[in-house]
Amino acid sequence: MKKTSWYALVLSAVLLIAGCGSKNENTGTNANANSGASEQTENAASGTNAADAKTYSIAISQIVEHPSLDATREGFLAALKDGGLVEGENLKVDYQNAQNDQTNNTTIAQKIASDKPDLALGIATPSAQALVKNMTDSPVLFAAVTDPVASKIVDNLDQPGGNVTGASDTNPEATTKLVGFIADNFPNVKKVGLIINEGETNAVIMAKKAEEEFGKKGIELVKAAVTNTSEVQQAAESLIGRVDAFYITLDNVVVTGADAILKIAKKEKLPFFSSDRDTVEKGAFATVGFKYYDHGYQVGQMAVDVLKNGKNPGEMKVMMQEKLDLIINAKAAADYGIELTDAMKSAVADPAENLIQ
Repeated sequence: MKKTSWYALVLSAVLLIAGCGSKNENTGTNANANSGASEQTENAASGTNAADAKTYSIAISQIVEHPSLDATREGFLAALKDGGLVEGENLKVDYQNAQNDQTNNTTIAQKIASDKPDLALGIATPSAQALVKNMTDSPVLFAAVTDPVASKIVDNLDQPGGNVTGASDTNPEATTKLVGFIADNFPNVKKVGLIINEGETNAVIMAKKAEEEFGKKGIELVKAAVTNTSEVQQAAESLIGRVDAFYITLDNVVVTGADAILKIAKKEKLPFFSSDRDTVEKGAFATVGFKYYDHGYQVGQMAVDVLKNGKNPGEMKVMMQEKLDLIINAKAAADYGIELTDAMKSAVADPAENLIQ
């Protein structure tokens, strides 16, 4: 009896172990299958996330540091951020400044071309020209360029072609309106002094337009040439006693040295008119223009279209600033001995934004 019970007990144990082994085997098979399915799902999800989390690389070449060009760059990056491209997260930015040295400018463009970024931006005419010359494959955008066609950056504003597009920072109407404002409100201004770097295509183009417009009003444009920023003060001093006011174009060399003109203009009580808002904010009396931050933002939106929406730059129309307004620095009027009249103020369409108090 005891022997039979012992055999029964052993047999039961064997069957129990076999059953457990079978159950573990099945469980193992199911676990492996589930693990494989889970791995495939994770891989698929990872692939999707990788596509969504692509990191873009852009390069920015800027000819020199000054408020207008810096604001252009800031607006450009802000538009990218608003478009979902954030530096340090999914965007790498290589920013290079040539410090107004043409050799540096060329070297920077060549390096950017060899790095092959997803997109390059040239801020100011010389930087854009160098990038276009050296980059034939990657998209190239430009900003703060006065005349993209005359500068040979693009052949056509409506159909740029190739890999290039961007936005011009001028509208010929701005010069016409500013000259009209000067003629209407400053009857004693018969000669206007222009400090100019004639080595800059954009400066020459704007100077020609200004000369034509001033000529229509019976005002003579007197030029003083410079080749670098250190010569701006001497050029301004050379115009004292020969002119009734100062005027500058979107001239990178001269705008960079605008502080010297401001000092002399205020000392001599000679009204100072510029072609950019930032110089007015620094102390010039008036311009007709816009915010360079907005200009850069406009180009940044174009960059988002290229990078995220796959648009072809060559098929994107070159943009131009359409919203122009008279911008007056009311605080600076007394510095030049100017009586700020109601007529002057009423010429500002958006005084809350463009009448600087």
